[in-house]
Order: sequence, then structure tokens, then C-alpha cells
Amino acid sequence: MQGTLQYWLAYLPVVAIVAAPTLIAAWFAFQLHRERALRRRDGADYLTALPTRRAAATVAAQAIIDAQRAGREVAVIVLNVDRLKSINDSLGHQAGDELLLALSERLRRVIGNDNVLARLAGDEFTIIGRGLRGPSEAETLVDRIVAAVRHPFEIASFDIHTSLTMGVSMYPLDGDSFELLLRRAEMALRCAKAERRGGYRFYALEMSNAADERLALENDLRRALELRQLELHYQPKVDIATNRIRSAEVLLRWHHPTRGLVPPNVFIPIAEETGLIVQIGEWVLREACRQVRAWIDSGMSPVRVAVNLSARQFRHVDLVAIVRSAIDDAQLQPGYVELELTESAIMDDAEESAATLGILSTMGVHISIDDFGTGYSSLSHLRRYPLDKLKIDGSFVRDLMSNPDDASIVKAIISLAHNLRLRVVAEGVETAEQLNFLRELGCDQYQGFFCSPAVPAPEFEALLQKMRSELPELTEADMLRTQSRLSAFSRDSL
Repeated sequence: MQGTLQYWLAYLPVVAIVAAPTLIAAWFAFQLHRERALRRRDGADYLTALPTRRAAATVAAQAIIDAQRAGREVAVIVLNVDRLKSINDSLGHQAGDELLLALSERLRRVIGNDNVLARLAGDEFTIIGRGLRGPSEAETLVDRIVAAVRHPFEIASFDIHTSLTMGVSMYPLDGDSFELLLRRAEMALRCAKAERRGGYRFYALEMSNAADERLALENDLRRALELRQLELHYQPKVDIATNRIRSAEVLLRWHHPTRGLVPPNVFIPIAEETGLIVQIGEWVLREACRQVRAWIDSGMSPVRVAVNLSARQFRHVDLVAIVRSAIDDAQLQPGYVELELTESAIMDDAEESAATLGILSTMGVHISIDDFGTGYSSLSHLRRYPLDKLKIDGSFVRDLMSNPDDASIVKAIISLAHNLRLRVVAEGVETAEQLNFLRELGCDQYQGFFCSPAVPAPEFEALLQKMRSELPELTEADMLRTQSRLSAFSRDSL
């Protein structure tokens, strides 16, 4: 042992010169790890040194005992830091950490010594308001917190503006334990988020009823695929110039055994929040491809199917493999599949989006932007992507005949899209007047109740056969060609 030590001591100067930067970095990393471990052991958050959830529970339990003896109340405030993800994405996680540190210092000063601030996780904090005389004092505390973040934080030489969204519960009205009060404050927080960022809500009993209802729906939705309760409906996209159906948007329907038809605006957000959308979205894609193959095998002239992808699906690591597998398993040409994405899904990570869309487009899959005009991108930004179509959001089409501003927006989108060799689809067309106006503007396709609502596959087949009996058939080449400059198919037509 002594010989080994002498050997290393002899070479220490050389090792120190060569490895000094690495050793210094390792030493600092060790010290940081040690400090964080000590903080966790002592019930302190590793970044902010604030109490952790466990420490907050201890404080709250004692606050409840003290309030019971003194006839006072306790507030549990849960708050989220708005826009932290976008700050991390744009300036880096170090800037996000600096913001959390600066925020925690500012909050500690504003809440005073009688109340306790703790960090639950990530961008979520809690404040224990002790010895309060009622909800009015809790509201005063919340107002002070809101005012404290109105001034920007100086982070990485930038003035960073953020806001806090909060939920509040009160002892003894809303519960007699920290866990119950925390859970109900989080319910109030979700309600506040649903209304607007930067606001707050106090817990109310109907929130628990809504939460119980949502949990029941979530549990049922997890079994809906297995129990074959999900069904696809198809809404035709019609060429305005020829009145021919080239494609159909696939829309998901849930037939619940006791609730009946559950609206998509009820169950899709649940699927998004829980991550079930990835599994359900893959089923939708595969079922849509299977249906096209069934139509081809039956001798019916096929149509392209347009499947909506959520932002979570689009970011899934296996998206390209899933799309390719669904197409191959159904033995389809890729041109029979169109993927619809929102502006925000694509713009969230421009470089990664361009790469993913490039692969899909080169395969021959059609790419569309859904609900164009409601996001934050522009046509100049979108020209970098291999797109085929833009879909004008139905909110612009609805008042097309009565609102000159909407008419101008639609006209501008159509003109600029055509300059970029993109086709334009208008959704939500319900009247002949709207359709005629879109025809005058040169819009390429439409969908909406004027032709047909979304219907089950058999009804869609009947509609398709009726319309095609009155017009010449499209060739397979017509169906498969795509606009995108990256596609392996011709850019002419479509």
C-alpha cells in the first residue's frame, strides 16, 4: 500500500498538469453533489434551499394544530411558474434555474416570516399561510404575490417577464390535513389554468366533483381501445373546382357504454394530459390505413386519409417508424396518407420539426398544417418545411360573408399559399354562399356540413359512390401525387 502511494506521489506533478481541468471539474461536481445531498437530507430543495414537500407537510401539520387551538385558519397556496419551459428552451436550463432562484428569494421577502414557502417540484411551489383570520387574509397574501412578479427578473442579461398561476385551499373549510388541502389547492390551480394564465382560484366543492368525473373518464378511456369503443368517422375534403372527393379527414369518436357518445373536446384533452394520445393516435393511424386497404380490396376507388397528429405524438421518438409500419402493414402507397399538424406543434422545435417532416415527405406522405391562422407562425416561416397544404381555420370561414377582416385574411392566406405552391383547404363550410366566395378567391378544397359531416365508414362509402357516379374517376396517380418539394412523387397537380 505504501509503495503504491509513493508511486502515485512521484507522478503527481505530471498527472496534475495533464488532468488539472478534469480534476477541478470533478471536484466541483462532487462538492455540488454533496451539497445537494446534504440539502435533501435536511429537508431542503437542492436548487433553492427551500423546504421540500415533506418538510412543508410537517410545517402545515403544526400550523393546523396551532390554528385549531387559536381559532384561526391556514391557507395552502399552490403556484406554477408560467412560461418556464419556453425560457429553458430559449435561454437554457441554467437561465431557468436562475429564474427559480430569483423568484424564490422575491417570494420569501413578500410573504413575510409568518408564512412558509416550499418547492414541490420543477416549476411548482407551495406557500403555507399560517394563523390567518379567514379567506380575505389569504386573498391579500395572494395579491401581494401577484404584485411581486409584475416587475421583470434580470436573467442572463435579459429582462424576463413571467407570471404565477395559483390555486388556494383553506383549513378548516376545505380539509383537515396537508395532503387533502394540497390536493384541493391543485384542483383549484388546474381550474385557474383553464381560465387564464397568471390568475388564481380558491377551491370550491364543484371542483372535486369535476375532478372525480374526470378521473372516471380517464379510467374508462384507458380501457376504450381494448373494449373496442373507439370508432373512426370520415369527413370528405372536396375539390372546389371539380366537386370531386380526393381525401377525407379522419375524426375519432368514443361510444361509451353508459355515457353514450363522448364529445372529442371532452376526452381528447384527457388523452393529451395523460399521454394516452400516443397509444390512441397510433391506433387511429393504423385503423385509417386498414380502412383504405379494405376499400381498395373491395374494388372501391380509394381516397387519401388525413390523420391529425397532436404535438405530443409529433414529438414521439418513434413517430417515423410508426407511420412507416402502419403504411407497410396495410400494404399502402405512402401517398394515401396525409398527416395534419398544428402550427404550434411544428414551431415548438423548428430544426427537429424540419428533419422529421423531411423524412415523412420523402417517403411520399402528405403534410398539412391544420387550423392555420390561429397560431403564431407565418407563411414565411413555414416555407422552410416540406408542406403540401394549409387548412384555414373554420373560425375565419364562419363569418366570411359578414366580416370584411375575415374575408381579407382568407384571401391573403390563399394568395400567399399559392405563391409557395401550397394548396389551401377551408374547413367549416356550411353554406353555398361561403363556397361560392371561396371559389372566387381560388381556394382549392373545402370540408364542412355543406357537403357532409363526419360519418362512419359505410355512410362515407355511400356518399363517395354517389358523388363519383356523377363525375369521372380519379386515377391512382391523381391520388398519390403530392405538392411537397421533398416528396419522391411529382409536384404537378394536388
